[in-house]
Amino acid sequence: MSSLVEQPRGIELADRPADVAMNMGWTAQAHEWATTVDHKKIGIMYVVMSIVFLVIGGIEAILMRWQLFYPRSKVLDQDTFNQLFTMHGTTMVFFVGMPILIGIGNYFVPLMIGARDMAFPRLNAFGFWVTLFGGVMVYMSYITGGAPAVGWFAYAPLTSNTFSRGAATDFWALGLIVSGIGTIAGGVNFIATILGMRAPGMTLRKVPFFVWTMLWTSFQILLAIPPLTAALTMIIFDRQLGAHFFDVPNGGSAYLWQHLFWFFGHPEVYILILPVFGMVSEIIPVFSRKVLFGYEFMAAATMGIAFISLSVWAHHMFCVGMGRMPDLFFAVATFLVSIPTGIKFFNWLATMYGGRIWFASPMLFSFGFLSMFLIGGLTGIMLGAAPFDFQLSDSYFVVGHFHWVLIGGTLFGTFAGIHYWYPKVTGRMLSERLARWQFWLLYIGFILTFGPMHISGVLGMPRRIYTYDAGHGWEIWNQLSTLGALIQVPSYAILVYNLITSLWKGKPAGDDPWDAWTLEWMTTSPPPSYNFEEVPTVHSRRPLWDLKHPEDPDWQYE
Repeated sequence: MSSLVEQPRGIELADRPADVAMNMGWTAQAHEWATTVDHKKIGIMYVVMSIVFLVIGGIEAILMRWQLFYPRSKVLDQDTFNQLFTMHGTTMVFFVGMPILIGIGNYFVPLMIGARDMAFPRLNAFGFWVTLFGGVMVYMSYITGGAPAVGWFAYAPLTSNTFSRGAATDFWALGLIVSGIGTIAGGVNFIATILGMRAPGMTLRKVPFFVWTMLWTSFQILLAIPPLTAALTMIIFDRQLGAHFFDVPNGGSAYLWQHLFWFFGHPEVYILILPVFGMVSEIIPVFSRKVLFGYEFMAAATMGIAFISLSVWAHHMFCVGMGRMPDLFFAVATFLVSIPTGIKFFNWLATMYGGRIWFASPMLFSFGFLSMFLIGGLTGIMLGAAPFDFQLSDSYFVVGHFHWVLIGGTLFGTFAGIHYWYPKVTGRMLSERLARWQFWLLYIGFILTFGPMHISGVLGMPRRIYTYDAGHGWEIWNQLSTLGALIQVPSYAILVYNLITSLWKGKPAGDDPWDAWTLEWMTTSPPPSYNFEEVPTVHSRRPLWDLKHPEDPDWQYE
């Protein structure tokens, strides 16, 4: 079945990127992309921007790992290391993780709910360009003589004029404020689109699971980004207007910054991981040839995570002396948030159990996500126990843990989504051979990079140090971590090469190469500018499968 929605032939051909490129000059194409309000093109620009920043952030990470390869190494001086440390963390969280997920959501949420575009197309374009401008502003800090050396967490008093002179920290704070405005614009747009533009018959109980997770991610964005924006504004007031929000000698509070930052910081973990939960929940059923086990429980677990995660932030602050009762409250909240997360994990396993599993690249990366997130989640529960955290807080054990969750979980799941939906975006298949090389290099390199950090942390290696003395037993673990980081490098190069070359050399995909069942696979590959000539009517959670297999009653349900 080539397509269940017949498209007008002339319009279909005119909307294909290859034909557009043949009939338009580079200047006209650049103008079209720069002025577009098409959610699909905006989604592609988000993803491309994120991949560029991923390369930049990866280079910063390699330089830091090389500095830590030997004790007393002099590859980087202390100030340069701290600048790279700040920019790497900021880049990966704000300009890789969030934009790539917002971009994928931008492209596919309207398609998956049967809409022709996002609710506010111009706001959508505004959100992208503001986010990009915020990233450029952060990196403009280098023109002041160097990037800020305050860490991506920017703890007071490191951001004060006493410790951070010059304009670098101001560029950093202003850039994050501006990019946060773009992120909030995206959250508002997703909520309006999902709640107000679903196809006839598509109740909230029938939306694809990726759409459901994007809805709750957007609510978290609206709750978590404003406190960070307020805190960054306070930093600028402290630095430029003589305010004393975080100036302890003048009556300010360094703890206030930590509370505001981590009130954003812990929901941010789920802003980065909930959309990945949604992607994996779309991929595993398709490649297991089974319906998603316990959809309602999975949906309730998503809501539970979104709410409970807002009351967990201060488990990052066990060692600041909050007191016994606050420590107990946040430890219990940490354990509670693991319950809905565990529900999801077991439901994914139950979906695969007894299924006809097909290990194409999307499923392979989904398996990578499951293993990485499981390990990262278990170490997170360990750190959620306050006495354990007292011993290992601010050690490399914490560095290994959050990379395992955020990088292992988010990146593996995102790569699964990219390999799953790339045929729909381009009409071409990615190379499965290159995808497997990418996966195994990334998987092995990742374990070798971040596994030893847990051991060096237990042995007492502090985080945020640029060098160390010999004789602590840390050398071998740092050398293994650096080796693992170098193994990961060709994995990312393979991804970029595969994405680019498959545009011209990839096998034609057809409209539904995976024999899937959600609405985005109902239209052509790539979709026309208007998505659907006629808005489809939905009768179940798998409308395309129902139309393709009306003889199979096991797939029919309301």
